[in-house]
Amino acid sequence: MKIRWFLLSVLCLFAVVAKGNDGVVFVNGNQLVPIKETDISVAKEVLTINIGDDGFANIDVQYEFMNHGKAKTVEMGFEADAPYNLEDKLNKEGKHPYIYDFTVTMNGTPLTYKNAVVNAPGIDEVDFAPIDLNQWKVADDIALHLVRDAKTDSIMPFAYAYYFTASFKEGINKVHHTYRYRLSYGVGRTFEIPYWLKPAMRWANRQIDDFTLRIKAENTAKHFCFADSLFAAASFKIAEGTGKMHKVNRPYDGEWLEVSLRNGTLEWHSTNFVPRANLLIVSADVMYSFNEQAVLGSFYDRSDQYRMWQFDDKKKDTRILRNLPYAHRGYVFKNKRLNTYFNKLWWYMPDASWKASSSDFTPREWKLIREATKKRKR
Repeated sequence: MKIRWFLLSVLCLFAVVAKGNDGVVFVNGNQLVPIKETDISVAKEVLTINIGDDGFANIDVQYEFMNHGKAKTVEMGFEADAPYNLEDKLNKEGKHPYIYDFTVTMNGTPLTYKNAVVNAPGIDEVDFAPIDLNQWKVADDIALHLVRDAKTDSIMPFAYAYYFTASFKEGINKVHHTYRYRLSYGVGRTFEIPYWLKPAMRWANRQIDDFTLRIKAENTAKHFCFADSLFAAASFKIAEGTGKMHKVNRPYDGEWLEVSLRNGTLEWHSTNFVPRANLLIVSADVMYSFNEQAVLGSFYDRSDQYRMWQFDDKKKDTRILRNLPYAHRGYVFKNKRLNTYFNKLWWYMPDASWKASSSDFTPREWKLIREATKKRKR
């Protein structure tokens, strides 16, 4: 084995340990970027991330780009990292296997796009020139997010690219971008949503002049957290629905924002936003999973991805389990013990107007109720 190949293999091994952390990364969300240098700037961006119970994040981005010069054509692109810790085969057509319903509309006109497999030299860098897949191939003895050139014994990471031609008129141009992508997960976390913000600095102004971030839990409830040092310029607020938040100091990670939303929207707005870091939204079980003193239900999620693996069967209280779906919807318990218990859970937000109903219970919640009821009868 060549020394170069050996060193690259060792580096890749360390990268796997550092990035994966016993997790699966399906894909990252990302900004639209210019493929080449341009004098066009990002005047405004409204980024909405809607977290569903189906294992997907729905992305809606409203851009306003400022073209200070004459009308021009610009090549634009969107990059998506290859899946990590999965056994998916390389899609030679360049379409990412975990991105769906990808659309771009410019000034009211839908844009057509092409796909390609491209080199991804770094987390925020992509060379949009397509890889020659006759030369670079995924080999059985290396990670599937890497490709190898057998002749030179070289390896490199790859990404999937979406690219298109955009005709900019003078002044403001409005671009609407939508897609869905799979939530990632790992040990100690039911879901995580990686979203790259830093590529926005590839535009001429190297910032977003007016930026709004909205994180939504539409027709459901979500309990999540993220490092908020990037958003120090302004405060988050609950813009819609029911929710609450507080700051938490995490060992080795600094200050994070923990959020509980029920059919609500968390919103942040600032001007002259310079995204010097990327966003990673993580399910809040990461706060409790390895805490031996965490009580049953410290974290709860309605989706099928959620498993209460961190609690031993002997510790499970079947009555608490059966009532978790009701507590998650804000039911005010008349039973003194249940009322006291759920009011100690940080995510619990009582709603006296909610009438107990199981009409929107998910399949996983019905399974939880059946299993808890069965155990209670033993």
